Amino acid sequence: MEPEETTEGRGANLAQSAAAKLSQMGERTKQLGNVIQDPERKKRVILVIVCVVLLLDNMLYMVIVPIIPQYLEGLQNAADQAEDAALHSTNCTNSTVHKVTKGNFDLQIGVLFASKAILQLLVNPLSGTFIDRVGYDIPLFIGLSVMFLSTLTFAFAESYPTLFLARSMQGLGSAFADTSGIALIADKYTEEAERSKALGIALAFISFGSLVGPPFGGIVSEFAGKWVPFLILACICFADGVLCLTVLKPFSNRERENMPVGTPIYKLMIDPYIAVVAGALTICNIPLAFLEPTIANWMQETMHASQWEIGMTWFPAFFPHVLGVYLTVKLAAKYPHLQWFYGAIGMAFIGASSCTVPACKNFGQLMIPLCGICFGIAFVDTALLPTLGLVVDVRHVSVYGSVYAIADISYCLAYALGPIVAGQIVHDLGFVQLNLGMGLANVLYAPALLLLKNVTQMKPSFSERNMLLEDGPTGLYDTIKMEQREKKRKGLCTTIDENGVETFAQRSYSEEESSGGEYA
Repeated sequence: MEPEETTEGRGANLAQSAAAKLSQMGERTKQLGNVIQDPERKKRVILVIVCVVLLLDNMLYMVIVPIIPQYLEGLQNAADQAEDAALHSTNCTNSTVHKVTKGNFDLQIGVLFASKAILQLLVNPLSGTFIDRVGYDIPLFIGLSVMFLSTLTFAFAESYPTLFLARSMQGLGSAFADTSGIALIADKYTEEAERSKALGIALAFISFGSLVGPPFGGIVSEFAGKWVPFLILACICFADGVLCLTVLKPFSNRERENMPVGTPIYKLMIDPYIAVVAGALTICNIPLAFLEPTIANWMQETMHASQWEIGMTWFPAFFPHVLGVYLTVKLAAKYPHLQWFYGAIGMAFIGASSCTVPACKNFGQLMIPLCGICFGIAFVDTALLPTLGLVVDVRHVSVYGSVYAIADISYCLAYALGPIVAGQIVHDLGFVQLNLGMGLANVLYAPALLLLKNVTQMKPSFSERNMLLEDGPTGLYDTIKMEQREKKRKGLCTTIDENGVETFAQRSYSEEESSGGEYA
């Protein structure tokens, strides 16, 4: 009997200790949840989530640069060997073997690289409207999920159609994740200085992802296998998705059900201020998008550059990009009314640098204009992205999905045309003419930013809630807000007594309250 009692006692002690540990874990989880739900900390965690999304998207965009050409060539060689074996086995000596030519191979790579931007370009108008309707958290989680599936598809792809599917899936996920992430930052950081700083940090992560993607993919695939970089990115994407579920709680958050309905995307597109910003974002990114697929061949032909020099072409440009972001954020905090001027300076930098690229004779000289291009892009992006949010705040409704979908469309337009059009322009006109045309376009467009000079001085004519209630209340929340506004006009204020009963008291009439001051 004693051994049985001893065994039972040990079992009871183990159960008690396990219950105590579970209770401690539950308390710690609850405390962590309370810490995360603190408004200021939650904003920082949301910024981390969005920055990781942008980092992943741009790393996945660039990580295939050193992997895919060799991978496609290996697939083609395997297919050719299989075809030769089949011909020999059937003794079909008179049959013609259809080899993939070099031009067709380059076309396959160009279409594969452009497919992400093309699909993202097509989906963005729909994703922007969807974000405005359901909020930012659900589209962000949807985008992360699609990017996770895309990364896994890349890891296990064994054919060109599968690679094309994975690349297109990435464009679909980016259309939701990138747009909703940038819009979420604009929604959470309402002060212009804070918004500029937060968006500047996000842009730095975009640049960092584009920088580390190619060396990360090349080194890891060389020593661990071509599928390992994608699995590492998939794990990071999964962890970010779990953090998104924990902090944002997308499927249990209903706080946006009674929020203002955003301005339709087609109305935002015809807003002259938004159109000017969108045009600037497209034109300033064209040099980078058009040089990426063409500069390697030009370096080999003109300066006989080695492979490591071609691989390191864009590495130094990361540092002036971060410097440009930092300077623009500091200047915007001190002189917020000059955002348009910072954008114009950036376009002038891009134009001058683009025109000097063909004059470079060696690798060291080439670094200077490439750094100037990225420095100018940092100025334009960091100055004009917060301006889009400000234009929406003062001229429309402060719902940011559609307006940042327009910004994403502007980027995608440049990067969709780059891999397909740039090579043809170089073939027909020449590399020098391509750079002169891009530089001239940036310099000539810079004065158009003068239209944005008075944006910071605009004042909203009426509040978002007034806009929502133009046609009368449509729900309980709107009805209550309408009643409160009517009581303000009549000079009544509401108070809650000890029994929880709402009472009304007469108060002095305020002109500020009657004129819609609730916007502030």
